Amino acid sequence: MTSRSSFERTALPLLDNLFGAAMRLTRNAAEAEDLVQDTMVRAYRFWDGFKPGTSIKAWLFTILRNTFINRYHRDVRARAGASDLSSQLDSIGPALAIASAGPGAPDPEQAADDRVTRAKIDDALCMVPEDYRLAVIMADLEGLSYKEIAEVMQCPIGTVMSRIHRGRKLLHKLLFDHAVETGRVQAEPEASSPAPVKLSAYREKREGRA
Repeated sequence: MTSRSSFERTALPLLDNLFGAAMRLTRNAAEAEDLVQDTMVRAYRFWDGFKPGTSIKAWLFTILRNTFINRYHRDVRARAGASDLSSQLDSIGPALAIASAGPGAPDPEQAADDRVTRAKIDDALCMVPEDYRLAVIMADLEGLSYKEIAEVMQCPIGTVMSRIHRGRKLLHKLLFDHAVETGRVQAEPEASSPAPVKLSAYREKREGRA
């Protein structure tokens, strides 16, 4: 089998996966296409360096990530600005609770709702710090193992697990209202107010110990 045929058979079927990740990183279709194209050019150029039997998806995502960092990272950070994540969480709030979706075969209305849900997820991902976002994308959307993600992100597995945990936690905050609205989760009961602290009892207890 020639190098080109091997590349086409092994790497090209993952174009959609790469484009989906590129869209979530760049938030721009044209830039995502350029990013994927650059990734595939580099992958073909260094195809001899791919070891058969290892994860082709992890290998391609490594190239995608490095290409994004080298050529797009600065632009993305400039567009994102210096907005604090907490202020973004406060501002988005109930605006996420728009769509509804249900089980069964999708009808036109449900298909539209599903598109809204996907857009909400993509918007939420865009608000998550880049390292957390990429870790969550690879784990939850692409199904890579912790070990594979560690290879892609060039960090210890423990760091990968921490980034995924924190990324999921931020996404939960961003998407909770929408998830309740669509029936995916139940609303959390309001926490009961704690009993007021009786300072007199506290002083008596303290004096008794003296």
